[in-house]
Amino acid sequence: MKYIIEHMDPKLWPWSIIEYRHISSSVGKENLIVTNVKEKDIEKIADICEVHTETTDELELDRVCILDPAAEKTLEPSDAKQFDYLVFGGILGNDPPEARTKDLQVAGAERRNLGKEQFPTDNAVMVVKKIIEGTPFEKLRFTYNITIELDEGEEMILPFKYLLIDGKPFISKEIIEHVKKHGF
Repeated sequence: MKYIIEHMDPKLWPWSIIEYRHISSSVGKENLIVTNVKEKDIEKIADICEVHTETTDELELDRVCILDPAAEKTLEPSDAKQFDYLVFGGILGNDPPEARTKDLQVAGAERRNLGKEQFPTDNAVMVVKKIIEGTPFEKLRFTYNITIELDEGEEMILPFKYLLIDGKPFISKEIIEHVKKHGF
């Protein structure tokens, strides 16, 4: 199974690079493709994935599923037999969500959701990986609004949905350190 992140932000932000690195460590460099990356940014992530300046649609792939909160059907383990490529919008999410995934178009692709709430991209990929490996969405557990302590008396809330693995939110230590140093 190949996981494709269609980079949809105007820049390749440090936050995005950290999330893409976390995804690569979760699914393997050989299974991660990032598309729609500006030529000048390719080297920033070439060591963690296959990188393309083209959009996913321009790659002309078959058996594609776009993960979209607005899709009618929820991804199921049986979908693993139907798709070879799972496409995610690489978007730094806003709160409230702006439903920008609807702008992601790939000819012939089907769409599936992971519920209606917004995940960070690395979490969406890990949820899909768990489902494709056989765990139904309903059996997965989640938490919302992770709080990161900054300075004394100061904190930042990340207003997204996070997968729980062994009772802990699936979030990279690198993201936590980034937030502590630079904010959101």
